[in-house]
Amino acid sequence: MELQEAIASRRAIFPKQMSGKPVPQDVIDKMLELANWAPTHRNTEPWRFKVYAGTSMNALLDQCKDCYVKSTPAEKFKSVKIEKIEERKQQVSHIVAICMQRNEILPEWEEIAATAMAVQNMWLVLGETNTYGGYWSSPAYAMGEDFRQFLQLEDDEHCLGFFYAGTIDKDAIIGGGKRGDWREKVRFEG
Repeated sequence: MELQEAIASRRAIFPKQMSGKPVPQDVIDKMLELANWAPTHRNTEPWRFKVYAGTSMNALLDQCKDCYVKSTPAEKFKSVKIEKIEERKQQVSHIVAICMQRNEILPEWEEIAATAMAVQNMWLVLGETNTYGGYWSSPAYAMGEDFRQFLQLEDDEHCLGFFYAGTIDKDAIIGGGKRGDWREKVRFEG
């Protein structure tokens, strides 16, 4: 697959579009290796990934349910969210906690941007296969103190969400990409 095609065809594959079949470890390894080549100002390499599969993934999802229940006000609580989190145990192969190690020498936004570029690399690796896909989710409870403790984050580390990786279900309908004309978002100066 050519670079241009890989970028233009990258799609979010939602957990409900995943079959539950495992993604081979060599694909996960390649995904994480190439994530490590994201641009990084002053070579801080702020991305930190915690990878969960099998029973550790189920424990992570149970923690997600607990944190959702604890952190959601009664008027906003939706039991369907608990059900969706439980269903992920049968849908996804791996969950990567996307974390960032904060380096005070740079503005925080630069460290977040570098970490996001690492996640984009992960997406591109999976998309290149046409068999595996990923989805970045950033629920509010994942940014809370209870979840911080579960992930055993250091004081200078922050969770930015989860990257769900899985095998695309054979019956999944993957929509085409839609973007406005790039020229409407660009202005050439000079």
